[in-house]
Amino acid sequence: MEIQLWRQILIPYQQAVEELKVKFASIVHENRRLGQYSPIEYVTGRVKKISNILEKAKKKNIPLNEIEAKIEDIAGIRILCQFVEDIDKVVAIIRSRKDMEIKDEIDYISNTKRSGYRSYHMIVYYDVHTALGAKRIKAEIQIRTLSMNFWATIEHSLQYKYEHNIPEEIQKRLTNAAEAAFKLDQEMSIIRNEIIKAQNLFQLKSSVIADILNNIQNLHKVCNDIKEVEHIQEEFYDLWDKGNFEQLDKFNKRLDMLAAGYKAQSLI
Repeated sequence: MEIQLWRQILIPYQQAVEELKVKFASIVHENRRLGQYSPIEYVTGRVKKISNILEKAKKKNIPLNEIEAKIEDIAGIRILCQFVEDIDKVVAIIRSRKDMEIKDEIDYISNTKRSGYRSYHMIVYYDVHTALGAKRIKAEIQIRTLSMNFWATIEHSLQYKYEHNIPEEIQKRLTNAAEAAFKLDQEMSIIRNEIIKAQNLFQLKSSVIADILNNIQNLHKVCNDIKEVEHIQEEFYDLWDKGNFEQLDKFNKRLDMLAAGYKAQSLI
């Protein structure tokens, strides 16, 4: 098969990856804008390289004309979570979506591979519309924690280096490392609520500071009394220096009312 034809075949998969990345990333952004915890930390994606597709087809004795039908991870999405509990939430989100249909699910967290690999895999059907027309493709979604992903990335590199024949001693160390990574996930789950509270407070503080700075900047544009704006700015720096968030929040609400009076909040 010619390279040019391969590139044409992969176009829908590339589009699917980009669209799915945006859709899952929007969940993160929406939760953070609402000041809520997001079960998704971040999202990555890739289309399998032609050489890797051919290698997998050869390994599994898949004829070239059946590659799209039998290889299910040409398009791949990886969703990373902070906590093991978040994985179930992400799975539930995917199951509830109307823009993709689940073909298969494999739980490598409850049923860990012998190597120590842990992840939750979902194969979904996804419809794309390209310049070449509409097409339904399959995409693999891997959902795992940050520590699971760190381990899997290292293991993948070693599998590549040793051509899937990792020496026994290294494999043993990898298996032990996988257990250590999972223990870390379990420990983080125990203090999960405290971590989430700290992260939400950080997000809230960042939002309040951004609002204050935006209002001060806008007041500079519309307020004729420069000294009043400078006084407001000095008051902000003083509160910021003291680190009293409660006072900063009250200051922000007062500043919001002042900015509304000058109709300064809608300025960019």
